[in-house]
Amino acid sequence: MSAPSTNIEKQSKRHRPAIWGIIAAGGFAAVLFLAYLANLAAQGNEPGEDTSAPAAAATTDG
Repeated sequence: MSAPSTNIEKQSKRHRPAIWGIIAAGGFAAVLFLAYLANLAAQGNEPGEDTSAPAAAATTDG
């Protein structure tokens, strides 16, 4: 069954705040994701660098 009375203009006005909220949440998530990627890139390691050993143990004499 379809709705007895559909007023597209009225429904679009009623749903506008929810749509803007979804867009804002998506934009916020995108900004957080890009910040996370930038953080990973800034903390990156060099090829061949051992990340499992502590830094003090890596500098031994001998």
